[in-house]
Order: sequence, then C-alpha cells, then structure tokens
Amino acid sequence: MQVTEITRRTAAQRRRDTLDRLSTERDVWLSTAHPEHGPHQVPLWFLWDGRAVWMCTSASSASARNVREEPRVRLSLPDTFDVVSLQGEAEAYPASEVPDEAADAFADKFGWDPRRERGSFLYLRVEPATVRAWRGEPELRGRVVMREGVWLA
Repeated sequence: MQVTEITRRTAAQRRRDTLDRLSTERDVWLSTAHPEHGPHQVPLWFLWDGRAVWMCTSASSASARNVREEPRVRLSLPDTFDVVSLQGEAEAYPASEVPDEAADAFADKFGWDPRRERGSFLYLRVEPATVRAWRGEPELRGRVVMREGVWLA
C-alpha cells in the first residue's frame, strides 16, 4: 500500500471541491429510517441543482415509504477517503408534480426520464442543512462546511 501525504485544505477549498463533486458525480448513498422498519440505505443517481439534491425512486420503494414517515435523511458520496456527507429533510414529489426544470435536468443528465415510465416514481429533493467534507484524518477538524443551510466558507 502506498501512503501519500494529505495536505489540509482551507474551508473555502473544501467548499469548492464539495460543490464540484456535487455537480459532476453520478451516485449518492441515501440513508432513511422508518419508525417500525428501521434504517435503510440505497445508492441512487442524483442531480445537484445548485441548492438541492434531486433523486428518483419507485413510489413503492422502502426509501419512498420511509421519507413519507420520517423525512430526515443523510446522503453520502461513495468515496470513503474524500468524504462528502449531507444531512437534510427530503421533500417528495410524484413524477407528475415534479418541477419541469428539475425533471428535465435529471433526464438530460442520465438519459432516463422517470415521467415516461409505466411505473409510479417519486422524486426526492433534499436541500442540505449540514454538509461535512474531509480527506483523511488531518481534515477531521473543521469538516463541517455548511451549518443550518449556510456555507461556512
């Protein structure tokens, strides 16, 4: 195993890097919980619109069921070294009610439009209240880059 030195980024650089990853990456882990069924975690495609994360899932999925009961969720990008973790509340939109701008951007990004599918789909929108970002142990201190919906740098 090759060890590389980690350079501690400034808060402003962490914010820029986080926004870049949110704008360019494809997958996010969505973690939900239900009072009776417990926690549930699933990877989903996502779109960052500059303020919020948009995802889409089957209207009958465990994720959809859970956010109807408990809207508080956590999202994580899939890199365990370059961590980006978001926390917020999910708003659910049936495919027929999702704003066209978000649904069109989602379809453009992935080449798939859930509004045109036979099954029933639910779009989930999460505007983060808290964002944490860090690369390795040297960046654990100061890892909160957004608090109460406000970027700190």
